[in-house]
Amino acid sequence: MSQLFSPYTLRSVTLPNRVVVSPMCQYSATGGLPDQWHLVHLGSRAVGGAGMVMAEASAVEPIGRISPEDTGIWSAEHAQAWRPITAFIKDNGAVPAIQLAHAGRKASTYSPFAPGRGGVADADGGWTPVGPTTEPFSPTYRVPRALTEDEIAGVVAKFAEGARHALAAGFEVVEVHAAHGYLLHEFLSPLSNTRTDGYGGDAERRLRFPVEVVQAVRAAVGEDVPVLVRISASDWTEGGLTEQDSVGIARALVDAGADLVDVSTGGNVPHARITTGPGYQVPFAAAVRAGAGVPTGAVGEITDAHQAERVLVEGAADLVLLARELLRDPYWPVRAAKELGDLGDAVAPPAQYARAY
Repeated sequence: MSQLFSPYTLRSVTLPNRVVVSPMCQYSATGGLPDQWHLVHLGSRAVGGAGMVMAEASAVEPIGRISPEDTGIWSAEHAQAWRPITAFIKDNGAVPAIQLAHAGRKASTYSPFAPGRGGVADADGGWTPVGPTTEPFSPTYRVPRALTEDEIAGVVAKFAEGARHALAAGFEVVEVHAAHGYLLHEFLSPLSNTRTDGYGGDAERRLRFPVEVVQAVRAAVGEDVPVLVRISASDWTEGGLTEQDSVGIARALVDAGADLVDVSTGGNVPHARITTGPGYQVPFAAAVRAGAGVPTGAVGEITDAHQAERVLVEGAADLVLLARELLRDPYWPVRAAKELGDLGDAVAPPAQYARAY
């Protein structure tokens, strides 16, 4: 059997394979509530054979949404709306996961489907975002309000509450979003965090907020539930976070209670110059895994079955996350399993592929 289609265990949860649906914003919710679109979007990837299906960045409070159309996980009503979706994912052989998120200064922006761009005005359903300082992400985004230390503690509590709602919704894995220029990344990066209080300055103080969030989420979900964290391992900008910084960040987050670090890059400044290409972020996952000695997930232009298998065989990561390729082909895992020899005409398909095979 290939490594890609071997099981992987995190605490009390065993994934049937190492293919993970990366969280992808759908910009299709009303009031943060998922609907039939989300059921079909996520459910089809479960039917298609992914080992874990992760719901999009879901805000832990209303002002934490990227756009007014983002999903949320800040109330019992949201948990109830997610339940049919998690049930369908589990019924079709995959593990349901959710990304707990807060967009910070990148909140209250128009979705890609909206006619406008940049910040959404109050009159159009927008709001004043929050961040480490009052510096906006770009001139077209709204000017944020700087969080006080007491308000930071309040956001930590909201992440913990969101985690409890996620369990009530039927999710079996939670991921803390600390990447892509959203709130926790904004505090991690010296490019956006120029505070001089207990949450800014040196690397240890910039780490404080994300560490407190992970600790609170771990306490909220208990010892059996896996907690992942997505980080941006590089800001791709001089003076920003580097690969070496990410090793220390990953180690601290695992010490705080995380089980695996989902390694992405970029997103914190609009002028970053990112060199992309097939598997362009995999070396960062490999560096974090080797340098920090922690499990990692790799993401970024992974499209081919043999490419995905090499990520695991070469020790770059423990899980492989796909996004756009699974949008193009929800049944990519079944096709990949056949290409790697894990499915064949003479071999009965595993149970999770029975309907898709």
